[in-house]
Amino acid sequence: MPKNMGFLYLSIGGLLLAPLIFGLDMTSYHNTAALEAYLQDVSKNFPSITYLHSIGKSVLETFGYLFWEDIQPGTQLEYLSLNMSPTCMETRYNQNMKDLNRNFPDAFQMNNDPREPETEAAMNWIQSESFVLSANFHGGAVVASYPYDNSNKSREIPSPDDDFFQYLAHTYSNSHTTMHTGVNCGTARFVNGITNGFTWYTVQGGMQDYNYVWGQCFEITIEISCCKYPPPSELPAFWTQNKPALLEYMKQVHLGVKGQVLDVAGTPVPNAKVEVLGRTHICPYMTNQYGEYYLLLLPGTYTLNITLSDSQWITKTLQIPATQVNNFSAMKQNFEVPFVVTGTTITVQHPCTVRLNANTGSSSSITLKPVLLLYILTIILVICK
Repeated sequence: MPKNMGFLYLSIGGLLLAPLIFGLDMTSYHNTAALEAYLQDVSKNFPSITYLHSIGKSVLETFGYLFWEDIQPGTQLEYLSLNMSPTCMETRYNQNMKDLNRNFPDAFQMNNDPREPETEAAMNWIQSESFVLSANFHGGAVVASYPYDNSNKSREIPSPDDDFFQYLAHTYSNSHTTMHTGVNCGTARFVNGITNGFTWYTVQGGMQDYNYVWGQCFEITIEISCCKYPPPSELPAFWTQNKPALLEYMKQVHLGVKGQVLDVAGTPVPNAKVEVLGRTHICPYMTNQYGEYYLLLLPGTYTLNITLSDSQWITKTLQIPATQVNNFSAMKQNFEVPFVVTGTTITVQHPCTVRLNANTGSSSSITLKPVLLLYILTIILVICK
């Protein structure tokens, strides 16, 4: 990894508007130093609506930056570009020659590789925010690929949210100018421009599955070019092809249901397990420190289970309407626990499966620190699959 390689985070508010407002050159690749200088310049020129800070360092002790943009007073949206690998004119490995998109924990196979500083920083960051929807971008094909990327069997294992993931992939592909036609890059042709990740090829230790399993964040992988390292002159065309798909994809964060779990005194209840009947996740979805939960669901009827302990739970059946995306708001449903919740009230165990045994179905588990996060839609750009 070059000395200037770290983590860069760019607001999608800035990402979508930057070519028009800030004059970012779209006809050339930008290394980390150039992107850092750009973010610093934007933050300097717009201090009242932006905030720039670091989330960690790379192997060579270079900083990564997180860029916030307030779209309007009281509303903070964060859309970002996570650059865990250099630009396509450089290597995809870090300074230790480790592939960062094979360096995350894996739900189906034990990943014994030591975590790289870049991976650790990304993991800590994912666990510090309530990311709900994300995507990572690669080159080498034209397709939208959805979880899982790995399996403990010789075939695809559908995720509990397979219907929603296929919907997300179709949404991006159909909104892209050519992806939905099944672009043939010479190695494979994807029907309707989508594929399951494992069905295509196996990825162990990828960030897509990590975000979904451990981060409570729905993520798909978007391959945008047959040429893995296209010439800079083609970048404006890629922008034109993907911009409408990006905008439509972002809207899907408003599907499903969101709300808070509160006790009888109106106090938020953190660390309560919130799951949909028939959709058990490898890592149970939990309320954050504000008692908030977010579940991406297609329109339909669902039964939600709110669990505090083996003997304390709430069950409610909901009808998710089909008008949410256009209204830009998911259905809101709060739950009230009929007593005051104390630090000892919540006793339900929250094991998170790290590895599943393909032959017996048994698992070895660890109990992760509950995720205390904020609700943010993200687009995560990673040139690494």
